[in-house]
Amino acid sequence: MTGAGGTSETYDLAIDPTRSTLDTAVRVAKLAEAARFDALFTADLLRFDAQGAIGSQEPLVFVSALSQVTKRIGLIATVSSTFHHPFNLARLFGTLDHVSNGRAAWNLVTSSIGEENFGAGELPSPEERYARAAETLDVVNALWDSWEPGALTAGADGKAVLRRDRVHPVRHSGRFFTVTGPLNIPPLPQRRPVQIQAGQSAAGTALGARYAEIVFTSLPTLDHALDFTRKIRDQARSLGRADGLPLIFSSFHATYGATEAEAKRLVREKRESIDFERGRAQLADMLGGGVDLSELPLDATLPESLLPDVASVNRRRGRVDIFTGYARQGYTLRELVIAAQDTGHWAAAGTPEQLADAVEERFRAGVLDVISLGGLADPHQYDFVVNGLLHELRRRKIVAADYTGTTLRENLGLELPARDTAPVRG
Repeated sequence: MTGAGGTSETYDLAIDPTRSTLDTAVRVAKLAEAARFDALFTADLLRFDAQGAIGSQEPLVFVSALSQVTKRIGLIATVSSTFHHPFNLARLFGTLDHVSNGRAAWNLVTSSIGEENFGAGELPSPEERYARAAETLDVVNALWDSWEPGALTAGADGKAVLRRDRVHPVRHSGRFFTVTGPLNIPPLPQRRPVQIQAGQSAAGTALGARYAEIVFTSLPTLDHALDFTRKIRDQARSLGRADGLPLIFSSFHATYGATEAEAKRLVREKRESIDFERGRAQLADMLGGGVDLSELPLDATLPESLLPDVASVNRRRGRVDIFTGYARQGYTLRELVIAAQDTGHWAAAGTPEQLADAVEERFRAGVLDVISLGGLADPHQYDFVVNGLLHELRRRKIVAADYTGTTLRENLGLELPARDTAPVRG
């Protein structure tokens, strides 16, 4: 784990559509905890048909349920700052931290879809969404810090004693919110849940450099990872943050084989099964939407006229930057559609030992602190993940063998941020 000089691993919840979604998630959560994964990661989408037949469960409710059937594993919920109010967010994540005994983490997103379900109008620009996210974090952090140490103690009779002089309003009046505070739940086990931020556009990088303890990224190549890590940590350092922050969190789309030949065969079969007509639409989405690829031959390169100006795109600029970069390198439409199957995330294939080599390369380069793995729901895949890749990473001292603390913050080796002692003001 990070605090033990290694990387950390999380598990993406996979839902079996033939069973209760909660039953499946409970089974997976228990398997992940038994294998000493640091956290469960739940994504979120806010539109019908965005995530297949079973839709998208509300993350906070879902991980709250899982907190009652687990004891050590962390619980990461993805929640949008664009469509939620900071006082509610502070209470929701604060309550999750209490009911889980200090295992809560917030993956903040600003959302690229779903605006039709949260009021009239177009999705705000990325600049507007990230400005709102920054103000949201200022308010939420101030609310979590609004109770001083010692504000709540146990009296001689065992009853709670509240020191009102140690609980302070935040008195925030800003561009987006007016919040008086203080927070109306007691101090949290972690004081602040672990703060993760997803987004790697210029605006997203700036937000992550300022606030995030961990950034969740789409870094398909080592060069992407080196460039992004240098940029965000240089920005963080210029803001007075400690070296090594924020931690870099990458998803890992792994194709496992008992042999290298088997892994290559599985990759070939996946590519042969691609519906390239649907793939055109998927690639258009990776390019920000509004790009017509229907008439372009599969083995042609994309003309410059089809490539959007990243700064003009309102959604997922990080993905747009990756795929316009591929197009300018001379990828054909066919190659771009194949690459789009992993939506800009890091993908590799091989034996568990070969995949461990790929992970170790990034870890030794200083561009990987947390890795997201999937596959525990399937017994065959479980064997590759836990008894193969994870075992090998632990043998190499890249991942710790057991939990090192009782809270997620402790297990990730993250110190508590400095307390906000002054009221937030607009």
